[in-house]
Amino acid sequence: MVLTDRQRSDLHGGIYEYFLSRGSDFAQVAEALARADPDSCKAPDSTATDESNGKKTTKSTTTPILEKKWTAVPRLQRRVLELERQLTVNAKIHAHRTGGGSDGSSANPSGGIPARERRLLPRPPATHTLQSHSAVVTTVSVHPVYTMAASGSEDGTIKLWDHESGEYLRTLRGHTNVVTCVDFSPKGGYLASTSTDLSIKIWDVKEFTCVRTLRGHDHTISCVRFVPPTGAKIVVTASRDSTVKFWDLETGFCDATVSDHSDWVRCLANTTTSSLALVATSGNDRTIYVYNAHEKREKVAELRGHDHVVESLSFLCSSLLPKKGSAASRPTTSAAEGASSSWEYLASGSRDRTVRLWTVANGGSCLMTFRAHENWVRGVLIHPSGNHILSCGDDRSIRVFDIKSNRCLRTIEDAHPHFVTSMAMHYTLPILVSGGVDHAVKCWQLD
Repeated sequence: MVLTDRQRSDLHGGIYEYFLSRGSDFAQVAEALARADPDSCKAPDSTATDESNGKKTTKSTTTPILEKKWTAVPRLQRRVLELERQLTVNAKIHAHRTGGGSDGSSANPSGGIPARERRLLPRPPATHTLQSHSAVVTTVSVHPVYTMAASGSEDGTIKLWDHESGEYLRTLRGHTNVVTCVDFSPKGGYLASTSTDLSIKIWDVKEFTCVRTLRGHDHTISCVRFVPPTGAKIVVTASRDSTVKFWDLETGFCDATVSDHSDWVRCLANTTTSSLALVATSGNDRTIYVYNAHEKREKVAELRGHDHVVESLSFLCSSLLPKKGSAASRPTTSAAEGASSSWEYLASGSRDRTVRLWTVANGGSCLMTFRAHENWVRGVLIHPSGNHILSCGDDRSIRVFDIKSNRCLRTIEDAHPHFVTSMAMHYTLPILVSGGVDHAVKCWQLD
């Protein structure tokens, strides 16, 4: 590479200033450079006399420009890598939202299917198997912005992963017993966790530190969720003490306690509409209660039908569906056709081996029941499209149910070599994360 006269002059000046700053050991080298190129090699404004070794030499007291540029290079390289990574994430989000391009003609490499027509359902094999926990993985959650997943375990730790690269990121330590649930805040700034040590912890995701610990339940805390309309200001928790509590994170106090359940409350789900925030709860008493999460915490629905413990709940938020009037504006099932235009649907998974789809409108009712699992159902999710329900369970499988046809559309047999305890899905990136009794977290690509 050929340097211009200006670049060559700057380089000579930088080298001269560097040697000058090193004192008497490099004085002769600096003097030789000054004689060879006196126009470029001029002493800096801030200098001092160095009399070490019995010799008087001029020494620069400022940080040489060459050192500044040298250290700036790796810093800028790291910044470039961060920006490239964010660009990749944004491109994936854009492709998912637009169907791969403005004309929707981007093809699926695995099957040649136009991106708009892809159903984005999990397929084997797992893209990554993440192993670092020393006990059962009890809970997983996916960050809403970054390619980050969190997992909690019976080993008492929370681990953070990059679900895109499969890299282990960090371990959060603070709980003294089994971690039962983790949940990222709506914007991803915080992570909430619960444990059998009777504490709720709020973690700063950027600093990886615990910023608040909440206490008030009398038994194991099973589940935690942020209440979306409040950002990261309110969380709701469910406990084995049969209560559901709403917490103000700014004060650290419990705002309200709901005691409708008669037994262990195991699971929570939440959603929002433009005018309503809903929280659903259930557990050992087999009853699902749905509450308005606003100040009064009034009960809006009571759903019954399961024959055993309810292990998991999941709402479909109407804001995730296309606008009213489009073909996919709500779950396309005859049972759902008469449901409320508010499109508030809830899925539940139970130890009775069934997955049920409910409408919360008009007091609530069961729309359909899926019977395919051969053992307890441990986790359920309603797909963002509103057309599928995903579930996992103790039969070691992950299943996809089609709401329109009321059948099991896809089964990933032996998703884990042991019980599948939990799963979480990113609602813009094509990724599903699952945790199991095998101590592992698995990442599944959606196609």
